[in-house]
Amino acid sequence: MSIISIFFTALFYISLIVFLVGMVKKIYQFGITPAPLKIPIAPTPLTQKGVVMRIIREIVLFESLFRSNKWIWLFGWLFHIGLLLISIRHIRYFWPDDLPDIFLLTQSFKYAAFVMVFGLIGLILRRIFVERIRYISAPSDYLMLIMLLIIGISGMIMTFTSNHTDIIMVKEFTSGLVSFNWKNLPTEVYFLIHIFLVFVLMVIFPISKLLHIPGIFFSPTLNQVDDARSKRHIAPWALKQEQEHATQLEQILGKDE
Repeated sequence: MSIISIFFTALFYISLIVFLVGMVKKIYQFGITPAPLKIPIAPTPLTQKGVVMRIIREIVLFESLFRSNKWIWLFGWLFHIGLLLISIRHIRYFWPDDLPDIFLLTQSFKYAAFVMVFGLIGLILRRIFVERIRYISAPSDYLMLIMLLIIGISGMIMTFTSNHTDIIMVKEFTSGLVSFNWKNLPTEVYFLIHIFLVFVLMVIFPISKLLHIPGIFFSPTLNQVDDARSKRHIAPWALKQEQEHATQLEQILGKDE
């Protein structure tokens, strides 16, 4: 293997470990964070089934964002649906053996790159030209969007221009990462930029605002049933304290007797 292939192979495993460990840690933190108050956003579901349907609509349709701002919803939804389709298409490169026939349908998903890039450009322009959004935007917000944009554009250059990379080598390299049968990777500049930024994105994902992907499932404004008037809501940590206080009170009363 060439030095550059060894470097990117090692970078992949480092990035993957950081990504998995970081995600597990963050999800654990989300899971143990107490929610002592009932704060679901109206219109609120009255049953657990309603909560599940609400979260599904939020994930698939970005329902609350659609109600809030149609333009932001359009650019955000286009970016996410484009990214999803492109990610599904990229499974073919990591699959060690011949792909099942159903994956042949994903060949047309390459055009979703235009949708993804269009959505990203809209989101970047929003942060630049909308004053109230520009005021609250940090440098990292621009960095995430620009990094995703470069990943998308570099992929489009390799797919839709004469700057094609060797797909066979890409398949051998990426599938070899999964099967531990390591191979050399193509050395075209666009491919190296593309894959390097993907690995960097994996590293910073667990500590960035992109973490809203799993965070939506733990948002008390979305995952709570609106039953505050019919059922007492008490956080687990508060319930534990209440039980301890009740035990102490019983002990005190027992001594007095």
